Amino acid sequence: MRFYTNSHQYVCGIDLHTQQMYVCILDQQDNCLIHENISTKRPERFLALIEPFRHDLVVACECTFSWYWLADLCLSEGIEFILGHAYYMGAIHGGKVKNDKLDSLKIAKLAKGGNFPLAYVYPPHWRPLRDLLRRRHHLVHLRSEFTAHIQIVNHQFNLPSFTKKLDRANNRMDVAERFPDHTTQRNIIADLHMLDVFEAEIKQIEHYILRNLKGVDRRLLFRLKTVEGIGDILALTLMLEIQDIRRFDSVQQFCSYGRLVKGQKESAGKTAGKCNPKIGNRYLKWAMSEAAILFMRRSDTAKRYVEKQSRKHGKAKAISILAHKLGRAVYHIWLREDSFDEDFFWRQLNFK
Repeated sequence: MRFYTNSHQYVCGIDLHTQQMYVCILDQQDNCLIHENISTKRPERFLALIEPFRHDLVVACECTFSWYWLADLCLSEGIEFILGHAYYMGAIHGGKVKNDKLDSLKIAKLAKGGNFPLAYVYPPHWRPLRDLLRRRHHLVHLRSEFTAHIQIVNHQFNLPSFTKKLDRANNRMDVAERFPDHTTQRNIIADLHMLDVFEAEIKQIEHYILRNLKGVDRRLLFRLKTVEGIGDILALTLMLEIQDIRRFDSVQQFCSYGRLVKGQKESAGKTAGKCNPKIGNRYLKWAMSEAAILFMRRSDTAKRYVEKQSRKHGKAKAISILAHKLGRAVYHIWLREDSFDEDFFWRQLNFK
């Protein structure tokens, strides 16, 4: 966890919502100079409000889904902007009373006192492409739900298992006809139609992304793809979610951000279990898990490694261990500007 420790004459805490935002400005003596609720649809009102203080002002805001425009506004106006990590900002959620006015005051006090937990302010140039890739990820998950439903209905009728994968359109030609009931057939036809729609849209999104990579580091993209199992989509996911590897001081911080390691709760020398498993980037976690599974398919050594770990930890954790090791490799590939060497990778793990 990193905190904002710079000192400013004025600190502006904002509790941001879609339609309104509560603005609180404090000075060095902790005097509340402005405490006002204004509309988010009038940015000029916000700029007018902070105008007397902007010569030495920092604007602090919690990381909610609607922070993009505020960060871009501050960037264009040359105003210091910091983003608060939503999971770490527990101070604004405690107490008997909680409202927007009080939250904005607490945010300002956290920033002023050096206790403001920082989140990464993602550069505006890459946000649209990253968000489109995240949308593709969401559509892929929705598509898998329809495939799973067809499999469930097939088991309900105790019919023979499908011999071919349903993710290919050619393998779905006569799926509905195998069910005896006409209403069930209509149910399956609905699933098949949705699969066709999602598949077409996913392909179009992938085509658009691959054609609009202006400014992307092609050399880095190639180096990431030297890892067996990482293709265009996974490499781009890693690049756009990480954006700048140097924002992580160590490989341990990177793995923690990617949810590749578990949190641990410890007190008085005793371990009290895991804590805060959701802190980190879930898209990065998904990408590294997918890379680990695909790596196993293409590497016999990776298969044997997972089998060995499975005997001790179980298969799910064994795959997570491999994903963690690949995550460390990705960090060093990026930082050292080097390609992936599988022989060296296994030597580092003392596994042959």
